[in-house]
Amino acid sequence: MNEMIIHEMVGELGVSKKQVEVVLNLLSEGNTIPFIARYRKELTGSMDEEMIRKVSEVYNYQENLLKRKEDVIRLIDEKGLLTEELKNSILNCQKLIEVEDLYRPFKEKKKTKATEAIKLGLEPLAKMMMAFPTSGTIEELASKFLKDDVPTVEFAVQNASYIIAEWISDDAKFRKEIRRMMYRSGVFITKLKKNAEDEKKTYEMYYDYAEQVSKIKPHRILAINRAEKEGVISVKIDYSLEEITAFLEKCLIKNSSSFVTCYIKEAIQDSLKRLILPSIEREIRAELKEKAEEVAIENFSSNVEHLLLTPPIKNKTVLGFDPAFRTGCKLAVLSQTGQVLAIDVIYPTEPHLKVKESEEKVLSLIEKYAIDVIAIGNGTASRESEKFIADLLPKAKRKVEYIIVSEAGASVYSASPLAISEFPELTVEKRSAVSIGRRLQDALSELVKIDPKSIGVGLYQHDVNQKKLDESLDFVVEKTVNQVGVNINTASSSLLQYVSGLTKRAIDAILAFRSTSGEFQTREEVLKLKGITPKIYEQSIGFLRIPNGSNPLDKTGIHPESYANVLKLLKAIDCSKEDIGSSKLREKLEQVDISQLDIGLDAYTLEDIIKDLKTPLRDPRDMLDKPLLRGDILKIEDLKVGEKLQGTVRNVVDFGVFIDIGLHNDGLAHISKLAKGYIKHPSDVVSVGDIVDCYVLDIKKETEKVALSLLPLEKSN
Repeated sequence: MNEMIIHEMVGELGVSKKQVEVVLNLLSEGNTIPFIARYRKELTGSMDEEMIRKVSEVYNYQENLLKRKEDVIRLIDEKGLLTEELKNSILNCQKLIEVEDLYRPFKEKKKTKATEAIKLGLEPLAKMMMAFPTSGTIEELASKFLKDDVPTVEFAVQNASYIIAEWISDDAKFRKEIRRMMYRSGVFITKLKKNAEDEKKTYEMYYDYAEQVSKIKPHRILAINRAEKEGVISVKIDYSLEEITAFLEKCLIKNSSSFVTCYIKEAIQDSLKRLILPSIEREIRAELKEKAEEVAIENFSSNVEHLLLTPPIKNKTVLGFDPAFRTGCKLAVLSQTGQVLAIDVIYPTEPHLKVKESEEKVLSLIEKYAIDVIAIGNGTASRESEKFIADLLPKAKRKVEYIIVSEAGASVYSASPLAISEFPELTVEKRSAVSIGRRLQDALSELVKIDPKSIGVGLYQHDVNQKKLDESLDFVVEKTVNQVGVNINTASSSLLQYVSGLTKRAIDAILAFRSTSGEFQTREEVLKLKGITPKIYEQSIGFLRIPNGSNPLDKTGIHPESYANVLKLLKAIDCSKEDIGSSKLREKLEQVDISQLDIGLDAYTLEDIIKDLKTPLRDPRDMLDKPLLRGDILKIEDLKVGEKLQGTVRNVVDFGVFIDIGLHNDGLAHISKLAKGYIKHPSDVVSVGDIVDCYVLDIKKETEKVALSLLPLEKSN
């Protein structure tokens, strides 16, 4: 471990040197982030998964930065041009771009106007000009360099000026200050291109748009970049050329009365227009794009995490309903544990309109299978299907509710090899109905089967760095799965692949045991499987639960490494492991003074163990809002401005929140309508899946758009 890097990280991350060292050591030993966060709190000071990951990422970045610094120092030293001052400047750089600025003058250059001029032997002339002589003339100065390939004074001066222009461009101090000036006072300007096609006016806002570079929002950067890529708009950064020119002239012109001053001014203009400004504009746009991507990835990951944590609808028989027009609506009846009980197709929508026949089928299914909830996909024909269901429910002999479920990614899953292996006898559409129903029963177990990018809760996810997006989403899914824990006897291979430490070979061994021997009875049986090494067992077993096994501790999140200490704890309060989850044990644990217990456990671990003993099958999702079930339909014609509604947050983006209030399109609550006072981001107020009270702010019937507010509307006098 590099001490210098660790010292830098302590200040940047606000953690102690010991915490950084411990985390890096644990990771280097092959421990996973979920394992460290859950079972090594006493070593890390209870760092969560996000901070552990941050420590790892920052260290890797700083290590790569240091390696580049060392490479640059070596390359400059090999040329015999390294000074102590330059070496220290490189070592003190905080960003890669600063290192590259310092290396620029020493880089091997491709053919440029300056390199060609140097080949002509005009570098000494350029140096003479930069000395700002006052005696003589430019002709006298340049004539010494005339020869066959330097035929005239004008040619010599022009080419010497190219060398000067490149010197100016290569100066790290100049580039840093010009970059700062352009960032501080530059303005993004976008214009509609001639003959551009934007049929739906998606980018209308940017047809004639201007905003300060320093203030432009990340989502606007991504929108502008996409519009430019699609050929709809042109983009440039406007800045004060006069201010930048004045800055360079002040730095470079040592004697304004010199006869070379006018040539140096021309070289400054050439350097700016040809070399510096286009390059720095690209750098600024690249930096803004990178920051915008970071925000978009972070936002998308947060939305996916909250969607995965959607509380399961437990102990309900569900009818998955995949809407369609021409091909009919596919139905899948699912038992309370997600088993497929029946598959059918109805045709209540255009062009068939077999409403009566469809009603009879659905009512028959409701009665035969005691269906509790109908989960309707939100794709094509969703609202027509919703109306059909809402009209039908009063005719049912039992209470049945319905909910609109996002079907984003359902088609991706339905056509995947995994879906084919699960339901080889079903068509793609019928598999989709199963997926929609199961999402309601347990979103986490179902959504892990789908590429997170296809889940549909992001913004511009296809425009960002796909490698970074994949890494971030995989981390979020892994974190969520391990926070919830999985039932080793029912978990699919898709779910098991995200369990801390499990390899493909280990997963195959678990599935093979289940198919030949039935259910696991103890965690110890897992250790005996081929493919489960002691390290894999250590990293994974705390997240694998056995709800009905022979050892009550195996249904908890308590790691087997602590079992002996737990038994000491139980004995100290006159209980046994058979009392786990009982009111007797809960009462005893409420009364116990943790500080007085001496059973070989640290405070962090002991606190987690007590929580698990009180509620052994606790699920963090149970603390969140349950999905909002409906019994009737809402039409846009029914709405009135100021009306209070309840809705489900479907997507959280930089500029606001999309809320399902039961209409065909989700309503939008702008960031300014989410809270009193300033908020940095909508995620400060709400998350995907939240059930919120909202108020109708504006209704546009022609476009079927509804503006919402989370703040009650002020009544006008």
